[in-house]
Amino acid sequence: MRNSEDILLAILGPTAVGKTTVSLKVARLTKGEIISADSMLVYKHMDVGTAKPSLEERNGIKHHLIDVLNPDQYYSAADYGRAAGKAIQDVLSGGKQPIMVGGSGLYIRAAIEGIFEGPSADRELRSELEAEAEEKGSQFLHETLAEVDPAAASQINPNDLRRIIRALEVYRLTGKRISAFFAQQDAGDKPFKPLIFGLTRDKEELHQRIHRRIEDMMEKGWLQEVENLLAGGYSAQLVPMQSFGYRHLTDCLKGKIELQDAVELIKRDTRKFAKRQMTWFRAMKGVRWINLSDLPGGEESAACIIIDGLENCKNK
Repeated sequence: MRNSEDILLAILGPTAVGKTTVSLKVARLTKGEIISADSMLVYKHMDVGTAKPSLEERNGIKHHLIDVLNPDQYYSAADYGRAAGKAIQDVLSGGKQPIMVGGSGLYIRAAIEGIFEGPSADRELRSELEAEAEEKGSQFLHETLAEVDPAAASQINPNDLRRIIRALEVYRLTGKRISAFFAQQDAGDKPFKPLIFGLTRDKEELHQRIHRRIEDMMEKGWLQEVENLLAGGYSAQLVPMQSFGYRHLTDCLKGKIELQDAVELIKRDTRKFAKRQMTWFRAMKGVRWINLSDLPGGEESAACIIIDGLENCKNK
């Protein structure tokens, strides 16, 4: 039987919107612990380019599911869902408020709704898709997926061949989008009640924040971080190394592109990514949206709105 006060508070939104600042304010005022829902923050040695909150920024607030893997270790949404479930239970058992924070929609859904039981793998179909990727590249398969399931494509890295193939496999075997399977899921008998807040900003303001963040990352040594990863033996072909930013800076270090051009491409691709994130989040049910551009108090006001919502939910 679930305790009526066992609530999982989730704060989601596009990159650079201000999730970290708001969540830290909320955590300090609710005796909360933060559970990261970011597909890049799980990796060690990738700090600058993922905007990972520093120990100083965390200010004594416990964070879960950050720095749990090396960049060459595979991690699926199902893996995350299981790990997040355990973290949520640990936080609740300790009498603290679990606060899930991030921009990875698939991870958030895996934690709240679980991972669906899809059709079994079809070796013949997978072999065909792998051969197609070998001939035309993973980007081609990603574009193919985007045509039939744009919601799923928006959450899968264009170089994450394993997930692209699985999504296409599900579609071709069932005639149904993998994103539709997720959308049909229900939180079911979870040991918590989800309360989800989404943060957004006006388009131009968000773009300006994205640009400033990337410039700040470069000043903090993002290029050096990529160089250190490569020197440490991490292949440029690894999925996290193929994420935007890391991929562009790797090309820069290899002399394929000028640094200034790489930075501009990172800004462009991050803007596109933020748009895809919002497409995914807008399709989620039960999200209470807060436009930070409309709040005079900004992040402070948003934190107050979220805390009031949490208290109201507990009292129902």
